[in-house]
Formats: sequence, structure tokens, C-alpha cells
Amino acid sequence: MNFHEVRFPANLSFGSIGGPERRTEIVTLASGHEERNTPWADARRRYDAGVGMRSLNDVETLIAFFEARRGQLYGFRWKDWSDFKSGRPLDDVSFEDQRIATGDGKTVAFQLTKTYASGGHAYVRPIVKPVPGTVRLAVDGAALVESVHFEVDTTSGIVTLADAPDIGATVSAGFEFDVPVRFDTDNIRTSVSSSRAGDVPRVPVVEVRP
Repeated sequence: MNFHEVRFPANLSFGSIGGPERRTEIVTLASGHEERNTPWADARRRYDAGVGMRSLNDVETLIAFFEARRGQLYGFRWKDWSDFKSGRPLDDVSFEDQRIATGDGKTVAFQLTKTYASGGHAYVRPIVKPVPGTVRLAVDGAALVESVHFEVDTTSGIVTLADAPDIGATVSAGFEFDVPVRFDTDNIRTSVSSSRAGDVPRVPVVEVRP
């Protein structure tokens, strides 16, 4: 995958509009009942960064970032300010935030995940772009130390432990994360309303699959 491990300026993504998108196929039967199905196992997120542009300097930063990515060609990291932590957005990251695996006595590599639960149902989202230096890990509540007890691949979200957790041991994690995205256009149209203000009406960004 063509991807640059660089984050879109977080001050420009702040205030953006967007969130998860699902695809549901609905068939209405002759009886009036519906059958619903989805070809997507995971949601796909879309954003519009245009509302984050507040000055000509912001517009220049956007254009430089867009050109360096060659438009839609290269993906990049995006901070979703409404959903960027393993726990609640206003809480500190804790290794107790997410249960990511149960030990089998052999496996040492685990995918970071975030579980969204409501009404007795849950969706487990793979986290593939953790923010370097933010990952906290524990086995059965005992905190581990990065570079001593485990390593993190921040390009894939895989954590590798030095020793396999015992059978039945709970592996838990906390982290901040970015969303892998690309521009959803090869065309940025800017409008300069004054010598100090700029306006970018639409900057579509879409999540990419790893």
C-alpha cells in the first residue's frame, strides 16, 4: 500500500466533520418484510477537513501536504478528534482500557483492537496506526515496559511480547491511534476572501484498508 507515515496537521483536522460509514444492502420482500446484509466487516470513515482552514497560512499548509502526497496517491495518518484513544476521549490512556487477547502459552504477537459495545452487542475494530510512545500493555493486570517486555509496530498495530502469556492470561492495552486515510480527490479548490483569510470549501478524506 502506498502510504506515508506522517500525520495530517492535527490543528487542521480539529473541527473537521466526519465519522464511520457502513454499507447495508436492503431487499424488500413481497410481504413487505426486509432482508438486510452487509458486504463490509469493518466500517469505513470519511471526513471533510475544509472546515479546519482558518487562514491563508492554513491553506498553504494544506496545499503543501496535498502536493507531497500527490493527491490521492499516498495515504497518511489522520487524527479523529472524536475517537483517538482506547478509552474515553477525556480520560488518560490506561493499560486496562481494552482486552485484546487471551494467552495460549505460545502466541507472542497480538493485534491492537478497540471494542465498541452497546446493548449486549459489540464490534471489534482493528487498530493499525497506534501513536508512537502511547501504547500501554499488561498481562493479567501486571504492567509491561515497552522495549523491555514488548515491542510495538506502529505501522501495523502489532504488539510483540518477549514472552508468551500463560494459557488463559488476559492481555490488555491502552493507546492513542490515528486513522489511515487518503485524500478522496485529486483537486483542491481554494478561495481567497482577503489578504489574511482563506477558504477551502471541501477537503474530502477517506479511510483506507490496510
